[in-house]
Amino acid sequence: MLTLYSYPNSRSLRVAWTLEELGLDYRIHSLDLKAGEGHSPEYLAIHPDGKAPALVDGELALFESSAICRYLAEREGRLLPQSLAEQAQMNQWLSFLTTELEQPLWTLAKHTFALPEDQRCDAIKQTAQWEFQRALKALQRRFDGQGWLVADEFSVADIFLAQTLSWAQMAGQPLPAVLEQWGEEVRARPACERARQREQQAAEERQQH
Repeated sequence: MLTLYSYPNSRSLRVAWTLEELGLDYRIHSLDLKAGEGHSPEYLAIHPDGKAPALVDGELALFESSAICRYLAEREGRLLPQSLAEQAQMNQWLSFLTTELEQPLWTLAKHTFALPEDQRCDAIKQTAQWEFQRALKALQRRFDGQGWLVADEFSVADIFLAQTLSWAQMAGQPLPAVLEQWGEEVRARPACERARQREQQAAEERQQH
């Protein structure tokens, strides 16, 4: 059985969401990262940086959410376009979303609450907000919030964009109304809600033991 190593409100949600969209049987191991579980020797053998998510499929262990979700989609032949050119476009969007649109949001989060207080810098937060808005404008040049990112077909790239837009809202970053509505509608998919519930339930069960 597939095992997802997760942490609530992290990138592991996009993996759980992908698993739910594909209807795959999997179990969740909720990591207690605050207690240092991510840096146990056992977990470092799976994820060398001790973060979430990671996925184990038999003898295969994967980390990095984009690699995991692409693997799952390719494994099942779903959630990805059919032609090679369109798959390249999906991979293009995944790269853009993780390195350009999401990256400044994570930088903003790190310098707001994630890093030790003595490592935070308000000036970097201002730069990160500027970077996010710049990347958002680049997104809008190619996507107007209508339909899907690639080939008029729901794919892994749309999962990544929907989650990234939710992080932007949580960070108080202004979004165009059409993209805000698009993200809310995509996150209303039943598979997304099931993924949230499963991650939350796994975290609650971990806390009880």
